[in-house]
Amino acid sequence: MEIRNNLIDRIAEAEGEGWLGEIEGLRISLAGAESKIRQIDTKSPGRPVNLGLPARRKER
Repeated sequence: MEIRNNLIDRIAEAEGEGWLGEIEGLRISLAGAESKIRQIDTKSPGRPVNLGLPARRKER
């Protein structure tokens, strides 16, 4: 939730400063964060949530 709240604060700052490109990028990030929060909220306790992290490479 802290990341979500930080993004909301940054969007408000960007809107106040007129940083249109920054606003769009932050809104995309916020949508992704909210999607992950919904996934976590709807999963059964103890079940993993895919965070979209890359797979580890096998060492030779």
